[in-house]
Amino acid sequence: MCAVAGVVIFATGLVSTVSELAPTRTFASGESVTVPIDPANKPAIYIASDTAVNYECAISGGPGQARLAKTTGTQTVTDGNAVWEQILVINAPGKGDYQLTCTNQEQATVRYGVGRELTSAAGGIAGGVAALFLIPGAGLLIAIAGTVVVLVRRSGSRKRLAVSG
Repeated sequence: MCAVAGVVIFATGLVSTVSELAPTRTFASGESVTVPIDPANKPAIYIASDTAVNYECAISGGPGQARLAKTTGTQTVTDGNAVWEQILVINAPGKGDYQLTCTNQEQATVRYGVGRELTSAAGGIAGGVAALFLIPGAGLLIAIAGTVVVLVRRSGSRKRLAVSG
């Protein structure tokens, strides 16, 4: 039972974390969108494309000049049928509405989106992994302790019956 609870909590946490990371606002190449940015949420720009493309993004507006920084390595999030690759992180000086535009030169089906940086999910994933192992482990320890108590009581009962009989 504890193993099932651990797996359910892990799976629920993982799905919740992925849905928090995946882009909530998507747009096409060349489209200019206004997105609410909160630096505390560690915002990032993602791309979904069937082919490799050369992209260029620009950000303006808000309470101060935001900067876009390239993501190191390859970090992807799968949400439904879309595979989103994190390409940029948004370093905004403050909370506000920013205008964002991304373009690519190639003729390809490309979607851009704004979500959360993958590193912001580490705590949620770590908690899910902990639940996956700790809850079943606690159940196993309780079962072992219960078994020991039953065996000790039976042994004591047998000894009392042997003395009285």
